[in-house]
Amino acid sequence: MENALRDLAGQPEEVYGRRKMTRYLRRRGHDVAFCTVDRIMRELGMNGIVRGRKLRTTIPAKDGIRAGDRLNRDFTATAPNRVWVADFTYVSTWSGWAYVAFVFDAYSRAIVGWTTAATKTTALVSKALNMAVWRRDHYGHPIEPGLIHHSDAGSQYTSVKFTESLALQGLSASIGSVGDAYDNALAESIIGLFKTEVVNRHGPFKTITEVEFALMEWADWYNNARLHSRLDYLTPAEYEAAYYSQQSPRRPALA
Repeated sequence: MENALRDLAGQPEEVYGRRKMTRYLRRRGHDVAFCTVDRIMRELGMNGIVRGRKLRTTIPAKDGIRAGDRLNRDFTATAPNRVWVADFTYVSTWSGWAYVAFVFDAYSRAIVGWTTAATKTTALVSKALNMAVWRRDHYGHPIEPGLIHHSDAGSQYTSVKFTESLALQGLSASIGSVGDAYDNALAESIIGLFKTEVVNRHGPFKTITEVEFALMEWADWYNNARLHSRLDYLTPAEYEAAYYSQQSPRRPALA
């Protein structure tokens, strides 16, 4: 068992704490108790990853269109493509700031859209949205009118251009209040994982391109391999596959 844990050095799974590591090892075929994992991780100095603090990115627009808050901090969803939450963050590089935008599905916590740019414009968040719509359609789960897109009150999300994009896609806008992290807590929580598991571990990055590649690799691992306690220690892909297997066995799972 000690060797199995040593082999995780430098791997994405080394971010796991003791409970999640126990689940991970059991999935790998090891019949191990939590107390054993706890003891060995302590002996090896493996402590998982502790999240850092989030930088403020929400800057409201003076002339933007503010939709109402349709969620009121309730981020539960009964199925995929019912509620999406979106946000973006900063990543410092040697060549300047990189801005990383995300779209998450509230049902499975899956990352359905993401992008990186050198500027924090409406185009940044629009590209993440377009990617989310394309990926859902590409993998056989096209969105339907009425899907709620929730974000904070940043100017990128309240701009006329972005609001029109949501309407054209058939999405219903939902905007949280200014300066209250709890109004977009789910998105901020997952972005916190990205900062902790990617930026803090592998930074500083030299270029925006390096951030793009790190983001792409992490999004794939996050969706298809990372265990989530809120999903009964399944991955987002497994959680959605279980849902779709009950609804329509012909459809493929999220990739």
